Amino acid sequence: MLTQVALFTVLGKPLIFYGGILTFILLLATATMAKLGRRGKIKNYLKWHMRLAWSTIILATLHGLLGLAISFGL
Repeated sequence: MLTQVALFTVLGKPLIFYGGILTFILLLATATMAKLGRRGKIKNYLKWHMRLAWSTIILATLHGLLGLAISFGL
């Protein structure tokens, strides 16, 4: 079941591929938010930094579970 979801093709690539790209983009956005906030270029950066961090953790966990599903044939 999870393998079918992970390997579902969107524009010729499996869904897990896009999950990995989105996870990486969220990770970069989280780091950028912290960097800009510490330099004083963004107000209330900690609130957005935490939201992005939690989103990254959740998406990375789902991405990892789909990867494990492919590896173990779940």
